[in-house]
Amino acid sequence: MSQSDCIFCKIIRGEIPCAQLYADDHVISFMDIGPVKRGHALVVPREHHATVFDMPAELGAHVMGAAQRVGRAIMAATGAEGLNIFQNNFAAAGQVVFHVHWHLIPRFSDDGLELWSQGQYGSMDEMLALAEAIRERMD
Repeated sequence: MSQSDCIFCKIIRGEIPCAQLYADDHVISFMDIGPVKRGHALVVPREHHATVFDMPAELGAHVMGAAQRVGRAIMAATGAEGLNIFQNNFAAAGQVVFHVHWHLIPRFSDDGLELWSQGQYGSMDEMLALAEAIRERMD
């Protein structure tokens, strides 16, 4: 997807309206138009990067600072007991808009939202072998 076709780039350029929560030189935050819970918001870097793996680490740090600020305000405004902050990379992980972004979802005890199920390894040896394979591939 080109930046000219990216829905988040269009929002950032002001071509599509949004319910903006926060903005600075590097980040914009706005309400999600398809919320999984009331108060669900997004934090989006202004620079177009498809995934977190394409984005400079220092920009990621700035995004997290904005997510903390917005997340605290969401919790206060909604009375939420907790808040999920997460993001998806690539279609297999559920990424729909290929402009890196973070979801902030206010949570309540027993709100019925299940994000993932628990799995397990066949054995401790299997888990240790995978951990070793991952360490070997780190930059």
